[in-house]
Amino acid sequence: MSFILEICAGSVASCIAAAAGGANRIELCDNLLEGGTTPSYATIAVAREKVNIDLYPIIRPRGGDFLYTDLEFEIMKKDIEICKQLGCNGVVIGMLTAEGRVDKQRCKELVKLAWPMGVTFHRAFDMTDNPFEALEDIIETGCERILTSGARNTAVEGASLLKDLFLRADDRIAIMAGSGVRANNIAQLVKTTGLSEFHTTAKAYEDSAMVYRNPNVSMGGIPGVPEYGISLTQEKEVLLIRELGEKALHEIQ
Repeated sequence: MSFILEICAGSVASCIAAAAGGANRIELCDNLLEGGTTPSYATIAVAREKVNIDLYPIIRPRGGDFLYTDLEFEIMKKDIEICKQLGCNGVVIGMLTAEGRVDKQRCKELVKLAWPMGVTFHRAFDMTDNPFEALEDIIETGCERILTSGARNTAVEGASLLKDLFLRADDRIAIMAGSGVRANNIAQLVKTTGLSEFHTTAKAYEDSAMVYRNPNVSMGGIPGVPEYGISLTQEKEVLLIRELGEKALHEIQ
């Protein structure tokens, strides 16, 4: 197995940093604080112009749950067509039923529409009622991989299930661990799960260049998120995670 690192990038600048740091693939998103939504046409187009590694925009019309209306589904299909036109390598999807099962019928439709692009099923997987049934359902849809934290808030917490999913998948679909993946835990995750694909933002907040800052107004108001901070993937962090992950994978092979 080869170590595969996917960077969840929230901007074109982050895409460029991810590629420079040695990432294999980019999941391109907007609104990372909502778990990621579909980026704009211009963002996808410019990202495609600037980086040569695999580019997978997320197809998610809004934050919140993964139960979509017919109107939202129509938007998702149109976004997939746009990604294909712009030369993306794949897309990232995830749809559930009200009962917490994978919406196989509509996911199959999106996978068919996306071809020949690849398709990843995102962390909607972690919101299903039975991860092993969901695994089989997603394999049936034709997706090539599942992004999951092992049905916990972080991949470290979900490491046991990640290992079980990897064994149950038995090379029928790739399992990619994400959420809370950092340089200080990548070696542990490789060794405890047996996985070789990992997903991270590798981001830090860089201070704004604004000189005047109005102390009486908050445009964001999210605890722990700096009002004058810009979230950007860090090239050096990508490189470090890659180096440590490759080393750990080599040690267990």
